[in-house]
Amino acid sequence: MIAPLPARVRYDAVAMSLHWLIAALLVANIVLAWYFNTLVGLQKIEPTQLHKSIGITILLLSVLRLAWRIARPPPPLPAQIRGWERFATGSVHLLFYVVMLGMPLTGWAFTSASRLIRAFPITLYGLAPWPAIGPLTRLAPRPMHQAHRLFLTGHVLLADLAYALIALHVAAAVRHQFIRRDGVAARMVPFLGTRPA
Repeated sequence: MIAPLPARVRYDAVAMSLHWLIAALLVANIVLAWYFNTLVGLQKIEPTQLHKSIGITILLLSVLRLAWRIARPPPPLPAQIRGWERFATGSVHLLFYVVMLGMPLTGWAFTSASRLIRAFPITLYGLAPWPAIGPLTRLAPRPMHQAHRLFLTGHVLLADLAYALIALHVAAAVRHQFIRRDGVAARMVPFLGTRPA
């Protein structure tokens, strides 16, 4: 017999919506980056600009999600979840926020620290201008190049961290849903609102 998972141990609709929207945008942006890195010259401009727009959207949604999480703390984990699992869960969630905030910020920074920003300013989905980070655009050529490399390196390292976190997160969700069957995954998935009674 299957009984509904109590609402008090599930994330609310806003948290679920933000989770899945940010996840979809993050994966889309990773795929888009793989794609435009296969292109050369002017072919890269349009997908790169879309990548920037999605990144800024992820940044704004992540700030909203963090604010919502502070205002509406997540539901407690089931009592049977061990101490090391709680620590791992908290660490992965914290690192996801580092990625969701850090990747767009480093991308914004290394884009701003480039002479190309004058020729190809940031526009959100080709509709509205998005400002560059002023102090970075005014650097002398050598410091600008150094800043560009520094922020680009940070962006790439955060992308590598994102790959690892996504793999861990998906593996943990599959383990909870199909091996342990403890209802943990159902806390964030609207259509998994049931568990064994």
